[in-house]
Amino acid sequence: MFGTMLSRLTIRNLALVDSLSIEFRNGLNVITGETGAGKSLLIGALRLLLGERADKSLIRTGESSCGIEAIFDLADPSDVNAMLENAALPPCEDGLLIIRRTITGSGSKNIVNDSQVTLAVLKSLGDCLVDMHGPYDHQSLLKTDAQMDILDAFGAVERAAYRSAYKKFQGLEKQLKALANLDNSGLQEQIDLLSWRIKEIEDAEISEDDEEEVLKEHEQIANAQNILELAHTAVGGLSEGDFSAFDSLSSARQACAQLAKYIPEADSWGEELENAVRTAQEISSEIQNTVSDISVGPERLLFLDERVALYRSLKRKYAPSVPEILEKLAEWKTRLNDLQSRDEQCATIEKERTRALKNTKKEGAALRKKRKKAACELADVITSELRDLGFEHGLFDVQMLECEPTAFGMDEIEFGFAPNAGEAMRPLRSIASSGEISRVMLAVKAVLARHDRIPLLVFDEIDANVGGEIANDVGAKLAQVGRTHQLITITHLPQVAVHGSIHFAVRKEVSEGRTFTRITSLEGEVRTEELARMLGGKDLTNVTLLHAREMLKNASPNPEP
Repeated sequence: MFGTMLSRLTIRNLALVDSLSIEFRNGLNVITGETGAGKSLLIGALRLLLGERADKSLIRTGESSCGIEAIFDLADPSDVNAMLENAALPPCEDGLLIIRRTITGSGSKNIVNDSQVTLAVLKSLGDCLVDMHGPYDHQSLLKTDAQMDILDAFGAVERAAYRSAYKKFQGLEKQLKALANLDNSGLQEQIDLLSWRIKEIEDAEISEDDEEEVLKEHEQIANAQNILELAHTAVGGLSEGDFSAFDSLSSARQACAQLAKYIPEADSWGEELENAVRTAQEISSEIQNTVSDISVGPERLLFLDERVALYRSLKRKYAPSVPEILEKLAEWKTRLNDLQSRDEQCATIEKERTRALKNTKKEGAALRKKRKKAACELADVITSELRDLGFEHGLFDVQMLECEPTAFGMDEIEFGFAPNAGEAMRPLRSIASSGEISRVMLAVKAVLARHDRIPLLVFDEIDANVGGEIANDVGAKLAQVGRTHQLITITHLPQVAVHGSIHFAVRKEVSEGRTFTRITSLEGEVRTEELARMLGGKDLTNVTLLHAREMLKNASPNPEP
């Protein structure tokens, strides 16, 4: 998994931020700061890059635009490249994916690897790269299809055989529906009309080549008199007139033959003139042979007039060109066959459909058996993880209901959760507390760390309504998931912050009457002071500093991967 990460986030003129750039690392990246300092702006900027609609009020006062840029370093860009290919975009070079978004008063411009894209493309990339958890609607855990994916990933459930069977069944279903949708009203009238159209076109014996030849000959015969007159003039000038080219060239050739006695070069002139005489004769003969085939007979002209009129009539009725008419002919033949043999086709396809449905249900039952086993195991291990995250009596459950065949199987999956003793199990999507849903997601991610392909997890308010030892457990769990995923979490609790691979602090500053948000990476004593502030407020004491140092020392090892 590691090697895939958000390496840098750059923000310009967004709300209180004039300009800042954050270089994230693999593992657990924690962000702290006082309320109102601007921590949420970082998450908001990332959400904008993931395709959330922009509001021009986000632009910093006095500026005309704001911009956000994210650089992702992808160890395996195949999934992202497939999405880019579907959007007709070039693939990532050297595994780098660069997303930029510029927001102005009139709209926004979205750029992926130097190519402009739509918000839909940004959302697709975001779903592949980032899982955000907090008071947002971008939560894959609540989607039933995502829950199915989690269960199948945990149980190593392979869907290929079922998908193949279901695809065949669906194809036969579509064929039956297409035949059933054939209009029953006026069935015989439809058959008669199609039969008449097909007969008219087939009797005409049309083709693109035939049309071309008919039009060419028709034009020639229609202009036969003018053609013959022009040909007569050309032949006369070449060989048959009183002053034809043939006579003139022959005289010149004889003169050169005599001139050769005095000028040796005249021999070659004579040869060239001999060639010219021959050329004049050949052209004259070719003209006469060609025009001799042109008939001015009224019968042939009448035939061609009728043929041209037929082509025009068919084009006016059915399509503007011969290939399109022939294409419609093929469609009408197919439809006529469907109308005439619908009952026989339906009977044949229905038999195939019955066999396909039986095979689909067989493969669906095999999937269900594997999923039931995986569901029990997944519920147990996630419940165990939840006990470490403050839900001492919490229970997690995977509920399965049988359903008709779908693209995912014949099961409906619903994750259930009861956070406290004595409470009924409720669907996970009905949980209102963002702190609870974030901790459930953290438990799921801890279990599925080896299976989940989404490399970046963002947690906000994951420490809501917890404290003390439970908060330390949340931090330790984040660090555990951080060994296989990149995590970014905003926290107000020092018990969580001490587990970070890297610690960022957000500050709000006032300079020359303007407010600015700043972010810095904390190390050494500066990090200790930030943890002490979180423990005891702005007034640092030796006790809070000592406590902060002790917390850092006792934090679970989480070396940068």
